[in-house]
Amino acid sequence: MNDPHEAFLTFVANAPQQAQVWKTADEGLHKASALDKKTEELAYLAVLAALRLEGGVPHHTRQAKKYGATREELISAILVGLPAAGYYVTLVLHDALSVYDEAPISEK
Repeated sequence: MNDPHEAFLTFVANAPQQAQVWKTADEGLHKASALDKKTEELAYLAVLAALRLEGGVPHHTRQAKKYGATREELISAILVGLPAAGYYVTLVLHDALSVYDEAPISEK
């Protein structure tokens, strides 16, 4: 299984106690963050792009848009790692823009 999303779903389904611990830690990190939600989502997208973790890009693109990120901010966030991570960050750009263009603007 090479799909990170499927691997994560397998983790949640087969290790519910560990998944709950991970979820609690994740929620705690979000609460402790000094970043506003939009900035946090954009920063997370930059990390996903740099690490080539494409599976989380659609969800975090929708979240970034929900919290007010512009299309230009999305592009900049994904490309911010270009000098350090190389052209690999561009691998998620098409999918992120497609999701951004299709995602309805939600209430903040």
